[in-house]
Amino acid sequence: LDFAFVLHHFLHLPFFSQCFSPNAALHTKDGFHPQVKAVCRVPKGGTVSFNIAKVIVVGDVAVGKTCLISRFCKGEFDKNYKATIGVDFEMERFEVLGVPFSLQLWDTAGQERFKCIASTYYRGAQAIIVVFDLSSVGSLAHARQWLEDAMKENDPSSVLLFLVGTKKDLSVGAASDVSYLDVQRLHSEC
Repeated sequence: LDFAFVLHHFLHLPFFSQCFSPNAALHTKDGFHPQVKAVCRVPKGGTVSFNIAKVIVVGDVAVGKTCLISRFCKGEFDKNYKATIGVDFEMERFEVLGVPFSLQLWDTAGQERFKCIASTYYRGAQAIIVVFDLSSVGSLAHARQWLEDAMKENDPSSVLLFLVGTKKDLSVGAASDVSYLDVQRLHSEC
């Protein structure tokens, strides 16, 4: 079976894998959250219903938002940088505990001139992924503003937040590298 084909067309998730950091976990044990299990057990009356979640990905220009989405959805990494103009969109389909589930990934432009266009797509997100470049302290500093802008369009009590650092392979001892303490500081403020 071709991994890229499976990843791109349909994923089956019978359980959560262990998280890199226990603090980043959405669950406390290996398995699905009780609310997820409860939703999946609700009878659907013989019809297939798709549960859809909207995820917006925000951050400075060239921090790796598009590459992150491309790697997740297509299983590939494109080294040729092409700036996102406005907003781009990808859809991934999963099966969670036997229930079809679709994940909409909204890739927003990081340039200031497209900010007003991209912000109109922030509404109704169930999750916000704020991306920063581990080799750029400035991109982490700007992450706070990206998060504030995205939260203006959503209910803070119902949105899952993720702070993702990219380009770890490019940040080897540079003076501009983001420190773990900088990330922890921003995390505690959110």
